[in-house]
Amino acid sequence: MKIIYSIHWALKKRKRSDITDDIIEYVILHSKILKDKYWEDAFNAVTVIPFTGRKLKVIYKVKSKDIYKIISAYWLD
Repeated sequence: MKIIYSIHWALKKRKRSDITDDIIEYVILHSKILKDKYWEDAFNAVTVIPFTGRKLKVIYKVKSKDIYKIISAYWLD
């Protein structure tokens, strides 16, 4: 899986350094595919990270079969 960043996520990633690409990949692979409320071509992924017990939400777009563009990611607790 290849992950590319949106401009928004590239700026927010500086403040959210505890959210790594490995964790984002885990959330995308282990969550149901949920349509985003506002964008037609974006999806949401929400799941509990087993090591921390915290919920992470990732908003992403699918560019091709193995390329995902991360729009944003944040903890829900």
